[in-house]
Amino acid sequence: MHELSITESILKVVLRHAQVNSVRKVMAVHLRIGKLSDLEDEWIQRYFDYLSKDTLAEGAKLKIERTPVIVRCNDCSESYEADVKKMEHLICPACEGNRCTLISGREYYIKNMEVL
Repeated sequence: MHELSITESILKVVLRHAQVNSVRKVMAVHLRIGKLSDLEDEWIQRYFDYLSKDTLAEGAKLKIERTPVIVRCNDCSESYEADVKKMEHLICPACEGNRCTLISGREYYIKNMEVL
């Protein structure tokens, strides 16, 4: 259900940028969402459709790109893509260390918008 509040925030940003840039219609919104995020694409679109009714963004499609999980080894500083299913047992491919820091994979942001 937290998709609702996040989608409200996304719509506010979209409408603010549309207004500042004299946009007549928002056709699509490109989002980047990390693979570790528990946001459901279907629910984000449903809430966006509901919340954007009677706005410049009504009918806009959300184009969601899932970003990989990137971690950095605390021992050798190597960054690498981690398998989401193996997050509890990460092994650095460079030094075989097992201490790492999450760099990306939980984020969500607006990449760009298609407008008229």
